[in-house]
Amino acid sequence: MNPAFYDITLTISDTLITWPADPAVSIRKTNMISRGDEWNLSELKFSSHCGTHIDAPYHFDENGITVDQIPLDSLIGNATVYDVKNKEKINVEDLESLKIGNCDRIIFKTINSTYWKRPTFIKEFVYITKEAAVYLADRKIKLVGIDYLSVDKFDDMYADAHHILLKKGIIIIEGLDLSMVKPGDYELIALPLKIKNNDGSPARVVLKKNARYLNDI
Repeated sequence: MNPAFYDITLTISDTLITWPADPAVSIRKTNMISRGDEWNLSELKFSSHCGTHIDAPYHFDENGITVDQIPLDSLIGNATVYDVKNKEKINVEDLESLKIGNCDRIIFKTINSTYWKRPTFIKEFVYITKEAAVYLADRKIKLVGIDYLSVDKFDDMYADAHHILLKKGIIIIEGLDLSMVKPGDYELIALPLKIKNNDGSPARVVLKKNARYLNDI
């Protein structure tokens, strides 16, 4: 039987792949019952953009809203997963062929989802071009998700897609694991930690099945 919910969140651990310039994940047991302590307690150290995470507009815009200010109706609601097959980038032509229509929340499944099984960071991940970001921003979408650690090309020093989307108030989810998810319509639940005045946060992201699916997109 197919599950009603899909947890598309990466597990945070000491072996989690991170962006090369970001600090590695560190999870240290400060108290352990097995060591004679009265309780178990851990110290967690990682980037605000660790694993499956949400980018707030403030990440690239000094005047943008912070992660604790993101409206819940941007993070919860109907979403469509589109499968972009055999591509090195997502461009305007791809978006036109997908017929995204009036979708509020769009999630791109690509070959990136297979990269989470690799032991090291992959630089040649599928990204969103500047032109495609403009196309999305013009349609007043609430949220865009992708299945690797950036919507921008690895060596794009200008981070065009980030700037274009976040400037329009479009929330970005990065680091999704869509390997077990088929294209189609879902309900998205994406909840970051409520960190005051912060640029982003790791999040638990779940898709709930809707009745209609978009197979063979």
